[in-house]
Amino acid sequence: MNRIRMFPRWSAPVAMLAVLLASLLSACTGSTSSALGDSRATTTKLDSNSMVMRVRAAGQIGNELDVQPLRDPQVEDLRGTAALAESRGDFATAKRALSQALLVTPGDPDLLQWQAELALATRDWPQAEQLATRSFSNGPKLGGLCRRNWTTLRFAAEARGNSVAAAQAQQRLTACTVAPPTRM
Repeated sequence: MNRIRMFPRWSAPVAMLAVLLASLLSACTGSTSSALGDSRATTTKLDSNSMVMRVRAAGQIGNELDVQPLRDPQVEDLRGTAALAESRGDFATAKRALSQALLVTPGDPDLLQWQAELALATRDWPQAEQLATRSFSNGPKLGGLCRRNWTTLRFAAEARGNSVAAAQAQQRLTACTVAPPTRM
């Protein structure tokens, strides 16, 4: 059976960029803390969309190598569906699409982290913590995904009033970035 692709290969990254830009525009909070987060900043004052925006920004900082595996076309379609649903604010549809994608690629750390970010957006702090922890366990433990994991854990802990766990997450966040080798 031939499948007709609803979205070109580049549609998911474009949709994610649109979501990030929409979040940036809607979440102008005037905060001067860095994308990685200032541990002194009070994130409970941030709305959930601002938290998601900062989590995703934390994943973009750095110039490390980011290796992405080849993805199943069905998963790509589901990622596109999730991105479009998220951009419309339809988090339930986005979560369902990501859950279906996880049935195709169980334990995918990127999909788990995306679900954690949706849990942040819907203020489901325990779910955000659980999914970010699973993503970290299955992921590379370095780089952008690692920073997104620990930033999510920090925001969820702060939102729940757990300053000790938030400080630990902030400390672990710094270990995600490894300086590139010196080239001569």
